[in-house]
Formats: sequence, structure tokens, C-alpha cells
Amino acid sequence: MENYKFIAEYELRASPKVLFPYISTASGLSQWFASKVNVRPDHQFDFYWDNESHPAKQVSMRQNKSVRFEFLNGNDTATGEHTYIDFRVDVSELTQSTFLRITDYSSNTDPDELKSLWNSLIDKLKEIVGS
Repeated sequence: MENYKFIAEYELRASPKVLFPYISTASGLSQWFASKVNVRPDHQFDFYWDNESHPAKQVSMRQNKSVRFEFLNGNDTATGEHTYIDFRVDVSELTQSTFLRITDYSSNTDPDELKSLWNSLIDKLKEIVGS
């Protein structure tokens, strides 16, 4: 199965300190990203969509900068590749605007569907952070 890398960037009117808990904690992620998120030992998270569990491991985190989750059930054993979601927060030095860059590396190969999905999720996030 071939994976596809979808990358999108969104401007949000929220400081990195306000935004970061929504992309790095179970309580924050469950407000906009998944219907439910549970924390498990060893930096593992359980994301629920459509009543299905999708376990992931938080493989990297830089406070107020970035976080990456590698999904444990989306691994390609032949290539050793992991499906993942990467959230990166950047601030433009010129405009002081905050941007959330999303990299979604998954088996979904339809860019239009992914764009629609992420636009919808980010709209929900913007509502929550007041952007």
C-alpha cells in the first residue's frame, strides 16, 4: 500500500503558547481533531474516529513548536515506513502571524478529500482558539 504526504499551512490568530496544548495534549486534541483521545503509558495516545481506535506514539515534541504522532497500525513492514501526523507551529518574523503547518502521511491518496478534511478540522480549531 502506497502512502501519500499531504502538507497544508493555516494562519491562526493565536499565540504558540495558546495553540500548542490543542495539538499536543489528549484533552486539546479531543476538542477538534478526534472524537476521543486517551493517553497511554510511554507517550502513546489512542485516537478515536468513528468508534475505532487508532493507537499512536508521540515520537517528538518541541514545546510550543512541534509534535509528531506515528500511528502504530499504519506501518508498512516491507519498507519500515510509519504513517504519521506532524503539527508544526511557526511565527512569521515579518507579520508576527502564527501558522500551523500540518503534514499528514497516510494511506489516503486523495488530495481533495484530505484538503476538505483538514479545512474542516482547522475551522473547528479556529473556533475554539478564537481565531
